[in-house]
Amino acid sequence: MTQHIEPTQPSAVDQITLRSPAELADALPYLMGFHPDDSIVMVTLQGERGRFGGRLRMGIPQSPGEWPELAAELAGCLVASAEKRGSRPEGMIVFLCQDPVRGERGQQVMERLRPLAQRLRTACGELDVPVYEALCISDGRFWSYVCPDARCCPAEGTPVAVPGTSVMAAAATYAGIQVRGSLRDMEARLTPLARPASRPQAEALDEATARLVPRILGGVSRETVGEETIALAQRLIERLAGTPATGDTGEADARDDALVTDEEAAEIILGLQDRMTRDRAAEWMEGPEAAGALRLWRAVARRCVGIYADHAAAPLTLAGWVALSIGDEPAARVALCMALRADPDYLFAQLLHQSANDGIDPELLRQCLRQEQSGRAAGKPGRVSPKSPPGNPRGRTRPGSTGSRGRIRGRRRTGQRESGSTA
Repeated sequence: MTQHIEPTQPSAVDQITLRSPAELADALPYLMGFHPDDSIVMVTLQGERGRFGGRLRMGIPQSPGEWPELAAELAGCLVASAEKRGSRPEGMIVFLCQDPVRGERGQQVMERLRPLAQRLRTACGELDVPVYEALCISDGRFWSYVCPDARCCPAEGTPVAVPGTSVMAAAATYAGIQVRGSLRDMEARLTPLARPASRPQAEALDEATARLVPRILGGVSRETVGEETIALAQRLIERLAGTPATGDTGEADARDDALVTDEEAAEIILGLQDRMTRDRAAEWMEGPEAAGALRLWRAVARRCVGIYADHAAAPLTLAGWVALSIGDEPAARVALCMALRADPDYLFAQLLHQSANDGIDPELLRQCLRQEQSGRAAGKPGRVSPKSPPGNPRGRTRPGSTGSRGRIRGRRRTGQRESGSTA
């Protein structure tokens, strides 16, 4: 299981006193930067005044049999993370967010998830960290698993405040904090096309694989393929940057998809499987190129269709890196989470996510990448890190095997729990 924990960072939410379950329910999307649907969210309370600290989000496992172990892991992970930063939590707030399935009501969701809430409360209590509030948010209403007062927490639930009408919303707007819709909406911007629309892209990937993989694995043309990939990416970034990203996200993404052909996307996807090429692509991280690069990596990630799904780890990680570099942490964490879902062993995504969790300034990595650019422009030797062996274009410790359709297959993984990202 991969946990995604947010480092303690002051925000507008931290400066407001929240006194009731209603105010906590209203504050959740501002804490996260989005509406965390189908999620467990846990927030530590630090110090005597109960300041918000570390935050964790994870998808709710469908099987209740997973809940006891999961509850213990999440509680232990959050407490250990807080102690690593020098202060043990004084308490915890728990949110369970899930919409009803067809034929179900919000109150039924609340009752169905009650054992999970109790597991989380018990797991925190065993670590001497009390859960001061546990809320279920479903179908526009919330319920408290802790408050016994029917006057403020009735059995039928309480409507969540209308977006933009609360004190929390006003404070967040003043501080420049945005809520970017639901987690599902954010992930949709990075999710591969579905069939039958994906068939032409799959065919283009097959053709590119047959043409490029022998050159990459052979080693002789590997650097040439890398240069071709970078040159193509540069042209596509300029093409995208020349078209304003106006309208809603769906319209903007559709326009970007139309600007990148199936063949171009296939060449970028295959080229980025080489670690050295991917690292050069990471240099488009700031200034006027960053916006175009972010749009390109999103568009390319949406084209990792069918059996090429795990190839999305590279463009998703690049999308996460650019978002992190320009200060969009919610988008960065969603992209990095999806990269690790595509390939849990993808080291670049692991390192970026850990650095975000530890609160490391991305400027340190930007400086390294700038030095690489300057050194290359001056004709100096490239990276100090060793190259991946010719048989390992994805930078793994073990090379994949060539599949029947000519692609490089990653190891199959089973039994993974989905995890999410925090704001």
